Amino acid sequence: MDLAKKIAAIPTSKFIIFIVFFALTIWLVMPMITLTKVELRNSMEYFYRAAGGVVIMIILFGKTVTDLLFSQDLSRRRSSIYMALLTFYSIALAGGIIFIAIRILLLYMNANSSSFSGASDTGVQY
Repeated sequence: MDLAKKIAAIPTSKFIIFIVFFALTIWLVMPMITLTKVELRNSMEYFYRAAGGVVIMIILFGKTVTDLLFSQDLSRRRSSIYMALLTFYSIALAGGIIFIAIRILLLYMNANSSSFSGASDTGVQY
């Protein structure tokens, strides 16, 4: 019977790829986070950029939840600190996704409410 493999350090390439994706995500969504007022003219130029950031955040969230709930290697025991940090990271990602989605929704709602003038098509105002 073989003993369980010794826990290896995270390969440097995986760590660098994760850091690059995380930095790219932060760069993509940063304008939507730092906007003081959610107005169409302020944020329309950042809309597609923020949407791309949210897509990457959803992918990272799915990977994190999969790593958290469905471990690939059942013979290795995960440390409690690793699981706690992974749980905290997934909650933070979910919060970020919800925050950015609400900002985008507020932008959409403000854009639609500002285009309605209240006048009817016949020219008669009530």
